[in-house]
Amino acid sequence: MLRYNVSVKVGVLLLSTLFTAFAWSHPHSFIDMQATLVHKGDRLTGLKMHWVMDEITSADLLYDAGDAKPGSETWKKLAAEVMANVLGQHYFSEFWHQEKRVKFGNLPPFYQLSREGHRAVLEFVLPLAEPQPLKGQRYVFSTFDPTYFVDMYYDSEKSLHIPADLADRCAFTLTTPKPDASMQAYALSLDKADTPSEDLALGQQFAQTVTLVCQ
Repeated sequence: MLRYNVSVKVGVLLLSTLFTAFAWSHPHSFIDMQATLVHKGDRLTGLKMHWVMDEITSADLLYDAGDAKPGSETWKKLAAEVMANVLGQHYFSEFWHQEKRVKFGNLPPFYQLSREGHRAVLEFVLPLAEPQPLKGQRYVFSTFDPTYFVDMYYDSEKSLHIPADLADRCAFTLTTPKPDASMQAYALSLDKADTPSEDLALGQQFAQTVTLVCQ
């Protein structure tokens, strides 16, 4: 994924929905992700997501939180605002099984917003609408901002976690795309007034994919 230091100011919404950002080249802000498989017995029920926002992206959220204690009404209100907009974008995620899209649940069973140093952290469980079988199955999922204003990335496969009781049967594989030079140049050429063509699916071009295989 392309990563550049850019000047950004962000509010509570991402792009027009989660953050309000402005800068002069793509991407404008960065989210460092982790994901943990969530299951009930031999059924996959969702993914626990851990999103760490960059310091500039976090600034307004942390300012609004002030000195509020973790778990306070202030943090709960901010978390609800951010989560509502993540839901409005279908969790910024796609999940596939046997070339068919797996539906997500409408509401996360858990979510919270917190502070790690100078960074805001959003944690939530991305629920599947229906539990899915694990044994002998293969799933593929990705999380990305369609416009690529926000670079959402996993540092490595170490950012993907399998519970200990499934560690001998299931494994994650992370694939990072390598768009050609012309696509990279196009992404970097866009400024705050530009909207990339929907036909390009720009965010998806740069999106990492995660494959889950269980024996």
